[in-house]
Amino acid sequence: MRVFIVGTGNMAGAIATRALAGGHTVRLIGTDPVKAAALADALSERTPGADVAPAVPDAVGSADVVVLAVPFDRARQVVTEYGDQLTGKAVVDISNPVDFATFDSLTVPADSSGAQQLAEAAAPGTHLVKAFNTTFAGSLVAGEVGGLPLDVFIAGDDAAARDRVAELVSSGGLNPVVVGGLRHARELEGIQLLHMALQTRPEGHGWMSAIKIVAP
Repeated sequence: MRVFIVGTGNMAGAIATRALAGGHTVRLIGTDPVKAAALADALSERTPGADVAPAVPDAVGSADVVVLAVPFDRARQVVTEYGDQLTGKAVVDISNPVDFATFDSLTVPADSSGAQQLAEAAAPGTHLVKAFNTTFAGSLVAGEVGGLPLDVFIAGDDAAARDRVAELVSSGGLNPVVVGGLRHARELEGIQLLHMALQTRPEGHGWMSAIKIVAP
């Protein structure tokens, strides 16, 4: 697949690492072209032979999956700016609309989620999928915690878009867990709020823990 990642931060690099491990083509879009090029170079060194390069927003039309690896407020701007370019695309929202001053609440109404708000702001026909929001960058690069592959929880209303994201996840050595429609993004954002808050405690896990479903 052709995976376009909007963002050049730690999560962008981590998701790109897993996508490249799955043999996919990765294109990076950033507000600073120099940072996008630097990240592409670093990923090429990490994964020799990888097809990764910086790109411009106008190239998004050729993507199979578009990952919004940016904070929630920026993601809302992106879906508005890109408009019809995202129509028909599986667009992955990894953000968590968290009050980062306190880590004690979400910043969206109780009957909504960040992902649902992005879906409302996006052009008709854009297939919003919530995924990767419960994973941290460090463990995502490693692909596992404690010898177990990471679970990536996936929520979305379009089955084909969910399946495409699940393929991206599984090909990168991770375990996709499809939880259902986009309405469940609220629960995924809520559980990650708790997960993030735990990291801020003195006995926290250094942002290297993971949420996983374990069954006999």
